[in-house]
Amino acid sequence: MMSWFGELVFAYPVVFWAMLLLPVVLVLVLLRRKTQSSVVLSSARFIVNAKTPARITWRPVLLGLRLLALVLLFIIVARPQSRNGWKRNPKEGIDIMLSIDVSPSMNAQDIPPTRLDAAKREAIHFVQEHPDDRIGVVVFSGETYTLSPLTSDHGALTELLDGIGSNDLEAGTAIGMGLAKATERLEKSEAKSKIIILLSDGENNAGEIGPLDAARLAKTLGIKVYTIGIGSDHEALQPIARNPDGSYVQSYRKTNIDENELLAIAEMTGGRYFRALDAERLEKVYAEISRLEKSEFEDSSQTEQRNEEFMPFLIALLIIVLAEVILRYTVFDTTN
Repeated sequence: MMSWFGELVFAYPVVFWAMLLLPVVLVLVLLRRKTQSSVVLSSARFIVNAKTPARITWRPVLLGLRLLALVLLFIIVARPQSRNGWKRNPKEGIDIMLSIDVSPSMNAQDIPPTRLDAAKREAIHFVQEHPDDRIGVVVFSGETYTLSPLTSDHGALTELLDGIGSNDLEAGTAIGMGLAKATERLEKSEAKSKIIILLSDGENNAGEIGPLDAARLAKTLGIKVYTIGIGSDHEALQPIARNPDGSYVQSYRKTNIDENELLAIAEMTGGRYFRALDAERLEKVYAEISRLEKSEFEDSSQTEQRNEEFMPFLIALLIIVLAEVILRYTVFDTTN
């Protein structure tokens, strides 16, 4: 019990300053009672041997109970609490758009099983590692498509990412359009940190908006863009033409990534450019982006967890008030 009292803290300790008034109140009450109980007698000889009744002798007990009730009331108002460890404050979420190239060349098998499958796998892992953030996805090839707007439903987002294919959109690589669409999705975001992770394995050869024009728009809106060039340096088997039945004619070709443009996009918006030559490096790229964002925006503050402990004092207060009322009108009743 004593250890429990020793661990108590109070939300409003300033309340106890008011308790300094209790001695003053006690003195005033005693003076008032002394004045009210004084009687002038011509002679006190007839009460010299009289005994004071017990109900009068012990009546100050009522005053003591009332003062104790006041003390308990002050304690309750001060909100007694016990410590229950510390809770880490969640960092303020970041709004993130993933802009993923799904052009036919993303089916190249230099990053097994394909570049697109590797990109999907790491994107899913990235989503799972950011439970506090809203994330959306845009896919692009010769045209763009919003797979998901910003959402906190990461389970549904994971399923959408897993179902991404490369046969649904017009062929081509519209990097500028992919970046512009992702930027559009972040335009109304009120998050303090807004980023786009743009992944591509080619050169911009389609779309009405150029990559650098889209980058300027992102910069104007305070959006940071991380760019990733995916694909090995050697020739890889990849689709070069689509057959009437929807299948692709494949041939060995070298990856043609416009690294200068991807680098320029990143530098213009305050982000960074990464080259992912294989699956291991792609995994490290996403990990590095996570590290950069966490180091800059994570809130490491903590809040002390407390439990409210007023109930024992409230119960004691009710018992004392009830006892004072019962004693006043029974044992210490002076009306009879």
